[in-house]
Amino acid sequence: MSLQIYNTESRKLEKFEPLTPGHVKIYACGPTVYDYLHVGNFRGPVLFNLVRNWLEELGYRVEYALNFTDVDDKIITRANEQGMDSGELAAKYIVEYKNDFASLGLRPHDHNPKVTESMDQIRDLIARLVENKKAYVAAGDVMYSIEAFSGYGKLSGRNVEDLQAGARVEIDKKKKNPLDFALWKGAKPGEPSWSSPWGEGRPGWHIECSAMVEKIFGDQIDIHGGGTDLIFPHHENEIAQSEGCTGKHYVKYWMHWHMLNFGNQKMSKSLGNFVTMRQFLHRYNAEIYKWMILSVHYRSTSDFSDEGVDRAVANLARIYSAMSVAESLLAGQKAEPDASFEKITTEAWTKVTQALNDDFGTPNAMAALFDVVRQFNNQVKRGLKPNAAMLSKAQSFLNFVHKLGKFMALFQEPAHEFLLSLDNMLLEKMNLQRQEIDKIVAERSLARNNKDFAKSDELRKKLTDMGISVSDTPEGSVWEVTK
Repeated sequence: MSLQIYNTESRKLEKFEPLTPGHVKIYACGPTVYDYLHVGNFRGPVLFNLVRNWLEELGYRVEYALNFTDVDDKIITRANEQGMDSGELAAKYIVEYKNDFASLGLRPHDHNPKVTESMDQIRDLIARLVENKKAYVAAGDVMYSIEAFSGYGKLSGRNVEDLQAGARVEIDKKKKNPLDFALWKGAKPGEPSWSSPWGEGRPGWHIECSAMVEKIFGDQIDIHGGGTDLIFPHHENEIAQSEGCTGKHYVKYWMHWHMLNFGNQKMSKSLGNFVTMRQFLHRYNAEIYKWMILSVHYRSTSDFSDEGVDRAVANLARIYSAMSVAESLLAGQKAEPDASFEKITTEAWTKVTQALNDDFGTPNAMAALFDVVRQFNNQVKRGLKPNAAMLSKAQSFLNFVHKLGKFMALFQEPAHEFLLSLDNMLLEKMNLQRQEIDKIVAERSLARNNKDFAKSDELRKKLTDMGISVSDTPEGSVWEVTK
């Protein structure tokens, strides 16, 4: 099965065929940098890290750009509030974004263009739109005339007449149509500005992405990504600008990821469920975030409630526990893969390939992974004396998990250390001390050795009530937080 991508513009799955054979050009809308970025800002980077990796697996050379909007009303407002230069504020939060990005273990982009570094391209693009009579100058501003672009509304499926009828736009005498939008805004006191043929000012939001795409890739790109909240008006306006300028089809495949919900509520500061990535990573773990993003399809809403976190922890613990068994058996050594288990992983990889080729269907890829985990757990039990067959199965199992994890930036941590960090995180949440549990487990082990089974059962129940699971192995009793 060849790769199929759901194209927002056509509203259907399409076979992927790049504009230039063997070469894929990707642009994803990045953040407006005026504060620490929230967890929703990183769904796209986690998804497109996988997209790029998988396209490379299929043999393509991929060039990938994610931009920084470093000129914007929000940046200017925040800078004024803090008594800072808007450029300094934006630069600060670009660094913070990159720190969070690095914490997620994602591959760096090939390009991170900034608006402030793209002014020549922006002015040139606007000038060509004016020349093509797609835009008009109005008292120091330059406005895009949507009536001059017959395809307006084709991405979002919105009808211009309906938009006009329902428009709740302040009367702006500069506009020929209430839905016309700014390409260039005349300078205002206290705002950064640049020179232009239309006077001092700064670019409108939408023109920035069109200009940065053209600067890096030229007139056309293969894949353009963004959140569903950007379909209208941002991406609709991008199409109008770029196609209005070149006359060429701007983007071959539009990919839009859905929002994050917190207990069936959209994240917002007013609801008090606004979570920055820095806050999330301080409280949890990067693996948990990436699992929560990739365990659901990118076109579905991702649940970031406490229950959603608990499900992610339980699923990761199941996978990492099997990895821990395999790693402890191998003890840092390599073994020859097991022929019978290789058959299992080969069949599973076929399912992974089918899943990812079906519009990057990560849930079905994860289902194939869980099937391999189940079969490994059935064949290799914790605490048994290692033999050559077990070592070979462990090697085959780890090879499969690491191979899949490489594409998703998951399952690359030492399993024992990751499980320990999960337990420490949960213990803190439960207000329990590791030393306290170790003491009870030791008392129970002593009771078992003394054949005081009533005492042993009593202590097991105490641990269970605390949320602790105990396993008895030939090497002794081990415990973990119940997940």
